[in-house]
Amino acid sequence: MANISSEIARAILDMLEQGEYAEIQRNGFAQQLGCAPSQINYVLASRFAPEMGFIVESRRGGGGYIRIRRVSCERGAVLPALVNAIGPRLDESTMRAHIANLHSQDLISAQAAQLMLAAAGDAALRAIERGVDRDTVRAAVFKHMLLAVG
Repeated sequence: MANISSEIARAILDMLEQGEYAEIQRNGFAQQLGCAPSQINYVLASRFAPEMGFIVESRRGGGGYIRIRRVSCERGAVLPALVNAIGPRLDESTMRAHIANLHSQDLISAQAAQLMLAAAGDAALRAIERGVDRDTVRAAVFKHMLLAVG
């Protein structure tokens, strides 16, 4: 799902670059991208959350829409909010999305982003013995890195 998720996120970000907000109709947008409408929901929840600097509004019904706006973020507020939003487990693709969003909003440097990816990525966590949940370790490591750069 990471591939289609990246395509959905990229399409929304492209729309945001064109104007102050992106407006989509979920079913039509899903059909246009060749994915299930639930995948649109997943991307909106995982990559366009308030702690990442976005507001997602929706109106249901026949002429319904989903409107995504980027809000200006202060580093001192976003990073602690993200730490609080991350649960006890964090998979690599979600971590990568968080890092990409933080970097695209200039909340972390390119160097910090690369260090975070290297330190908490699957390749670094392979050395953890069997039976230990790598996603739990990743969540703890990532939270501490966010607190350190915040």
